Amino acid sequence: MTRALDRKDPDAALARAGAEAQDWQGGTRIGAALHRFNRDWSRRVLGQGAVVLLITDGLEREDPEGLAAEAERLRKSCRRIIWLNPLLRFDGFEPKAGGIRALLPQVDSFHACHNLDSLAQLAEALRRPVR
Repeated sequence: MTRALDRKDPDAALARAGAEAQDWQGGTRIGAALHRFNRDWSRRVLGQGAVVLLITDGLEREDPEGLAAEAERLRKSCRRIIWLNPLLRFDGFEPKAGGIRALLPQVDSFHACHNLDSLAQLAEALRRPVR
């Protein structure tokens, strides 16, 4: 993977990595990951009004209903969920994928995360008071 990722252009590097890796660009198991987090960690780490940063493109490869249930459970365990999605960098992005639509109702804010400007916007979102 190191050689695939040695490109200066991140899109070119990811395209090359995708051509070399099995099961690349097939979506992720976000619902399963949130289930494990909710089961094993949420009570341990989400006390005292925690803010959760969810970093994913939202392209779920399993049932979006399971993802929606786990996201709702996570929502009940924290003060705020901020979703960082690298797909927001593209003009004309629309939340068409089932995983994206399953997550959106549970997040407080939705931000891009692909460059320094997007990280500055994240810092601003973290400063805002909770509604």
